[in-house]
Amino acid sequence: MSDRTTNIISARALGWLGFYALILLLWALTYEMARSGGGFLCGPETVRLLPLGGLGALWAMWAVMMAAMMLPTIVPTLRAYQNLPGGAGATVAGWWAVVAGYAGVWLIGSAGFAAAQVMALNNGWIDLTGVVGSPFAAAALFALAGGWQFTRAKEVCQDACLSPMAYFLTNWRPGVPGGVRMGVDVGLVCVGCCWAIMALGFVGGVMSLLWMGLATLFMVAEKLPEFGMRLRRPAGGALIAAAVFMAARGFGLI
Repeated sequence: MSDRTTNIISARALGWLGFYALILLLWALTYEMARSGGGFLCGPETVRLLPLGGLGALWAMWAVMMAAMMLPTIVPTLRAYQNLPGGAGATVAGWWAVVAGYAGVWLIGSAGFAAAQVMALNNGWIDLTGVVGSPFAAAALFALAGGWQFTRAKEVCQDACLSPMAYFLTNWRPGVPGGVRMGVDVGLVCVGCCWAIMALGFVGGVMSLLWMGLATLFMVAEKLPEFGMRLRRPAGGALIAAAVFMAARGFGLI
């Protein structure tokens, strides 16, 4: 094995170690926020400053939480990129550029969720912990997430997530600028695939480690080529059943 090949392998190994270290750091921050009810970013005292003083803190909270949850789901895409030949312009820097472009999309998405939380809080739809107070609102969110699983848009987005190599072969852009652009594309289809599941945080609690862990496992599983597409419709059915259960509780039938 040549020195050049050895150096490339070492750089890739260090890249993966850095990537997983970043995920661990983000989960450590998320744990600290959950343990302290928002902690240094968005505890109850900060949330009470809304709508003016707390939006930035909520955005930071959502950004950390989303990064911790969503970065693990891009692993199949990063593996596909790594399997591309270096002669095509697939570099370690380009690999990190894909990560940056992907994370940038979710950073913008986190601003949207933070704004939604502000609006919901100001209208009394959720409490200071970010949980909906009405079983009918919870049922609506479950129905929305379940119904989205059966849409053509969800199918298209998930299919793109399940076939990263096909995306790279048809939309290849070399180098760092190309990596950022492709990361943005991957991030956009990922948002289309996962936004409704993320919205269920307003039912499970936006700072609930249990909800975040289960949602992360589900979103990772949905992107596994082996059985991700097989999971879509059963999960949709389960979410709709949960919506019916919540509505029945609201009517006092359960």
